[in-house]
Amino acid sequence: MSGHSKWATIKHKKGAADKKRGKLFAKLIKQVEVAARQGGGDLDSNPTLRTMYQKARDNSVPLDTIERAIKRGTGELEGVDYEDVTYEGYAPNGVALFIETLTDNRNRTGSEVRSTLSKHGGSLAEPGAVAWQFERKGVIILDRQVDEDELMMVALESGAEDLVDEGDTWRLTSDPTDLNDLRDALEGDGISFLSADLTFLPTQIVPLAESSAAKQVLNLIDLLDELDDVDAVHANFDIPDSVMQEIAG
Repeated sequence: MSGHSKWATIKHKKGAADKKRGKLFAKLIKQVEVAARQGGGDLDSNPTLRTMYQKARDNSVPLDTIERAIKRGTGELEGVDYEDVTYEGYAPNGVALFIETLTDNRNRTGSEVRSTLSKHGGSLAEPGAVAWQFERKGVIILDRQVDEDELMMVALESGAEDLVDEGDTWRLTSDPTDLNDLRDALEGDGISFLSADLTFLPTQIVPLAESSAAKQVLNLIDLLDELDDVDAVHANFDIPDSVMQEIAG
């Protein structure tokens, strides 16, 4: 899925993330609220909440907004009862999609996901059809300028499973339970990073060597990402650097 990571990095550098900051805030706040509801409001005893809290802080969500979301999740304040619902499907060219949503209305969310897929060359699949092609991991993305030897030393001592060179960035992966320790180790050693998150990584890859095919898939993923209830879209494609540069240009 390196192509997807590169695409996200390109959009970040071009400022696309800032244009959607309001929508991003809303998604991050929901993640915090759901994590607190599922595991309690203590950051030390709820590692998922701690991850979502840090993710929100990294994206400049105000502290008081995060704290209110935690209180809504624990029931101290009144809030909407969101639930995790996942959808599985296919993008054009046989690319598998695993879609995470946080919703208070399953019917609305399912209809929006299905409609977006069908209008743009994709299709919804039965539960379990593609989930086996993904595994839950902690992922930290770092700028490629970070020294490899220093990064490897800290990573290996702190639970990292793999370090992948993705061109402009490094991708560190870990077991989900080790993500916060790995993040703390990097910060303690003064190593900055672009993002740290829990995600699903593909175990099988579909190469997209043609720009037209790559654009189709990226466009569909962007449209799914823009749906209010969609929390994250995971896909198993890889796009060569030359094709990605053509698209970005």
